[in-house]
Amino acid sequence: MATTTTADNKEGSLTIEFDNNRLLAELFGSFHGHLSIIEDRLGIQIIPQGNVLTLNGTGETVDMARDVLEHLYRRLERSEVIAVGDVQGAVRHAMSNFNSDNHLTSGKGDLSGGGHDGKKVDSQARGAQLRTRKKHITARSPNQSRYILDMMNKELIFATGAAGTGKTYLAVAHAAGRLERGEIKRIILTRPAVEAGERLGFLPGDMKEKVDPYLRPLYDALYDVLPPEKVEKDLETEVIEIAPLAFMRGRTLSDAVIILDEAQNTTSMQMKMFLTRLGENGQMIITGDPSQVDLPRGEVSGLIEAVSLLKDIEDIGYTKFNEKDVVRHPLVAKIITAYEKKK
Repeated sequence: MATTTTADNKEGSLTIEFDNNRLLAELFGSFHGHLSIIEDRLGIQIIPQGNVLTLNGTGETVDMARDVLEHLYRRLERSEVIAVGDVQGAVRHAMSNFNSDNHLTSGKGDLSGGGHDGKKVDSQARGAQLRTRKKHITARSPNQSRYILDMMNKELIFATGAAGTGKTYLAVAHAAGRLERGEIKRIILTRPAVEAGERLGFLPGDMKEKVDPYLRPLYDALYDVLPPEKVEKDLETEVIEIAPLAFMRGRTLSDAVIILDEAQNTTSMQMKMFLTRLGENGQMIITGDPSQVDLPRGEVSGLIEAVSLLKDIEDIGYTKFNEKDVVRHPLVAKIITAYEKKK
C-alpha cells in the first residue's frame, strides 16, 4: 500500500503514514506549498512529522484531504511530476466527489467542484490524461476529466464555457497525441473569422497569414504540446491544416481530428454545414463560450442551436465548463463569477 492510515477521524483528526520518504519532498511541495494549498482550500490543519501527516479539521474535510494526498502520492509513485495546478486539480476532484455523496460541509464556503450534472468522478475519469512525447497533461477539474474521456470515446464532442477552463487547449493536446500515435493523418484547425466578416480575400498574405490572427490560441497550444520543429514541418506539409470555416463547404473530412474553436460565432447554416463534413475516422471537437457571441443582433448562434438540437443523442459528448473549472490565475474565476452575477 502507498499509505497507511491510522487513528479515528470522527472527531476530525487522522494521521497518514507514507511508505516512501523519498517522495515526500515532492508531495509536500517547496516550503510545504502543496500542503498549504490543501489547508487553505479545505479549511484544515496539516502537521508533518517525518513521514507522518496529522490532519485536523472536520470529519468530511480530513477525508477529502486524505483522498487528495493519497491520489497525489500514487501519481508520484508512477514517476509523474506534481505541480501546483495538479494539487489544485486533485482538490477540485475530491470536493466534487464528496459533494455528490452529500458529505460536504465546511466553513470555507462553497467547495463544490462544479462536476457536470453533479455526478461523482470515478477512478477512471479522475486519472484521465492526455499524452504527447513532449508533455503529459492530467485533468485539473472533474469536468476536464469527463471532457478527456469523451474525446477518447466519442467522435463528436461539444465543450462550452468561459475562457481559461482548458477546453481548447485540451482539444489540441488530444489531437496532437492521436497524430503522434498514427491514429489519424491530419489535424484541421478552424474558427469563424467574425471580425473580418469572413471576407478573408481583403486581408493581406496567403491563406495561413490571413487567418493566423484568429487562430493564435490554437497555435499556442500546438507549440506547447509538440516540438516546434514538428509543428513547423506539419504546417508546411498540411498535416496540420489551417482551414477557415468559410472554406469548409463541399469537403469531407476523414482521418482527422477537426477542432472548431470560438464556435459561438458560427451561424446556424455554418454549423450545420460544418457538422455534415464529418468523414470516416474523423473526429470533431467543437468549443465555444455562449456568453461571448459576436454575431450581429438577431442572428442565432450555431453553437447554442446545435447543443439544443443534439443534446439527446447519446453518441455525442457534451461538457459544460463553469468558473470552478478555470485553471488560469485564481482571479480569473472571480472575474467570471462577477460578470455572471451582472446578468
